[in-house]
Amino acid sequence: MQFGIFSVGELAPDPRAGRMPTEHERIRAMTALAVRAEEAGLDVFATGEHHSPPYVCSAPATLLAYLAARTRRLILSTASTLITTNDPVRVAEEYALLQHLAGGRLDLIAGRGDTPDVYPWFGQDLREAGALAGENYALLHRLWRETDVDWRGRSRARLDGFTSTPRPLDGVPPFVWHASARSPETAERAAHYGDGFFADHLLAPVGHYARLVELYRTRYAEHGHGAPEQAIVGLGGQLFVRARSQDALSGFRPYFDRSPARALHWSLEEAAARTPLTVGSPDEAIEKILGFREVYGHYQRQLFTVDHAGVPLETALEQIDILGERIVPVLRRELAATRPPTVPPAPRHPATDGRQAQARPARPPAHPQARPPAATRTAEPARTAPPRHLTGASALPPGRVGQPHRTH
Repeated sequence: MQFGIFSVGELAPDPRAGRMPTEHERIRAMTALAVRAEEAGLDVFATGEHHSPPYVCSAPATLLAYLAARTRRLILSTASTLITTNDPVRVAEEYALLQHLAGGRLDLIAGRGDTPDVYPWFGQDLREAGALAGENYALLHRLWRETDVDWRGRSRARLDGFTSTPRPLDGVPPFVWHASARSPETAERAAHYGDGFFADHLLAPVGHYARLVELYRTRYAEHGHGAPEQAIVGLGGQLFVRARSQDALSGFRPYFDRSPARALHWSLEEAAARTPLTVGSPDEAIEKILGFREVYGHYQRQLFTVDHAGVPLETALEQIDILGERIVPVLRRELAATRPPTVPPAPRHPATDGRQAQARPARPPAHPQARPPAATRTAEPARTAPPRHLTGASALPPGRVGQPHRTH
């Protein structure tokens, strides 16, 4: 199981201090989050791609290349690469080169994005978003696996005997997750190729995302890649933790209230009860995150945003430290204790094996007695009903045992 953070890199004033960071400060803050994530023993840092204000990361490959030089162990990812408006030839070239620079510590989360204006800026039609996503990814998939590619499509110029360079490291392409907040077509695309599916897992009720994950698992098996529980699933999320739940709620409320995407729907308490938003004490965060397993099945990656809506850098860094010290060690132990042997591990490039073995250990928990060891707790409950904080989501049926998933 991989744990990490992601940042969409939006510029927003801190509602407590009233100050807006500069673009330079925000970009440097994103690099600081990634470095701290590695120091805290987390596995992944991911950055979004946006081409308009208030966002600052329009070139994820550039930021991730810089981070590749600043880190030794951290997996670097996009969140997401706009598969609709980027030229798949340039995606193949840039991220294969970055894969070499990072020693294999790279994967992609491919998606359509949520900014309609970007389509005409890059010469595309929003009405063709679905067709663009399908055609562009089909080409990208081939470019990383074939040489002398002939291509005829509607979205770009023809290719005749084209070979993308550099070739993927050791012949193994970056692992691709297909991200969606609402699109069954994206879940189908991930299942068709045997790739990973990454549920946006932010604003909607948990049951909404459960339906997408269940569709992906079902179609993954029907496409012949393995049993449903062998599909590769990742989840997003947002987290704000303090030692006491009351302090977490009061501390996060100013940021929640200034987030248009959140405050338009529910109060903070309603959002924390109905959606994946995790606000509370470390123990409450652990219980809620463990509850995701009851809804989605065992999955491979969990990412959190900790710097949304103007949360200042020092507060976001504190959240990463709490994750690394108080939350992730417990989650790793308890999830590993109940993980069936048929569930594949999170995908990694073979070149990272030695690097992972030499990685720095995570910081020891600040309060090692905060929760009892996994062996002293009750076994995993049967998936008959979701926990109370996940009300409204239908639990996934147990998967069938089948062939192991092809992992990197």
